[in-house]
Amino acid sequence: MFDVRAVPQTRPQMRPGIERITPYKPGESQLPGHDRVIKLASNESALGASPRAIEAAQAALADAALYPDGGCAALRAALAEHHGVAADQLVCGAGSEQLLSLLVRAYAGPGDEVLQSQHAFMVYRIAADAQGAHNVFAPERDARVDVDALLDRVTEKTRLVFVANPGNPTGTWIGRRALRRLRAGLPARVLLVIDGAYADYPDDPEFSDGHDLVAEAIAAQADNVVVTRTFSKAYGLAGLRVGYLYGPPSVVEPLNRIREVFNVTAPSQAAALAALADQAHLAQTLAHNRREIDRLGAFLADRGYKTSPSGANFLLVHFDTAERAQAADAHLREQGIIVRPVAGYGLPQCLRVTVGAEADNDAFMTALDAF
Repeated sequence: MFDVRAVPQTRPQMRPGIERITPYKPGESQLPGHDRVIKLASNESALGASPRAIEAAQAALADAALYPDGGCAALRAALAEHHGVAADQLVCGAGSEQLLSLLVRAYAGPGDEVLQSQHAFMVYRIAADAQGAHNVFAPERDARVDVDALLDRVTEKTRLVFVANPGNPTGTWIGRRALRRLRAGLPARVLLVIDGAYADYPDDPEFSDGHDLVAEAIAAQADNVVVTRTFSKAYGLAGLRVGYLYGPPSVVEPLNRIREVFNVTAPSQAAALAALADQAHLAQTLAHNRREIDRLGAFLADRGYKTSPSGANFLLVHFDTAERAQAADAHLREQGIIVRPVAGYGLPQCLRVTVGAEADNDAFMTALDAF
């Protein structure tokens, strides 16, 4: 690893902590020797974006010479109406990933601690390292967030607690009561960040997308809970990078201070507005996901593979050993199918498999049967 301390002081010095960062490796989309690949690695929408969203983005390109609305006013107004919240409780970003990083920039620095679960989304630790903060990890129970383990690791240095619900790469989630217990157990000075990238998918009355916790916190003037959401997953706009945060104005305001002025492009804003208006397409996407994830899960169980309970658009498939998972990945790649190894998350014995189109899922099952 590159050692920043070995660089002569005659050169510009990077911030301490950046040398600890392992660059995030996105899912692959090409394989040597295959003209067409089936990509089940990045949790992209199987049905793609709403046609209305695509048309809106294309129309917005006519004004490509003009800067976009820096405050995403129309999009925030539509989101406010959709969720029944105030527009000043929302801030938009180039994907929720940007907003997660902004939260760390705004609330943590050298000597501070950022708390997360054992298999948490890698962006949290990257954002913390970039600011010189210290990452603290709490063990999970059966690849599920353990509230008690998180609370046990809160110290005077803790500034943020990240909880992805549902989680990535596990797909598991904790219910409303567990989230409330976590918030109640945190000091008022600690900001709880609920990452709801996959919150559109669970169909269970016990699930909470976190919006109710934020509303309760705002009503109680306890400004220590926020939720991030994205248009990349269920809405199928991963290539356009649109996300948003719902939280108290006291948290939204500093994020507006430090975000890029024009951080969401005009085509992206237009597409998100149209996608939000096309709830019929979203319903079709969610119905497809429920149907296909059940079909994939039944197939895998019949073949003796364990999967973690998923409230997302992917399955975490467990193999007997890390070597067996690697061999399965290599076999699938030979068949032109890309899934996601998750050894970097401490799960070397697992592969994450996105729920794809019906034909792509068929191809995956056929290939795995031949393994």
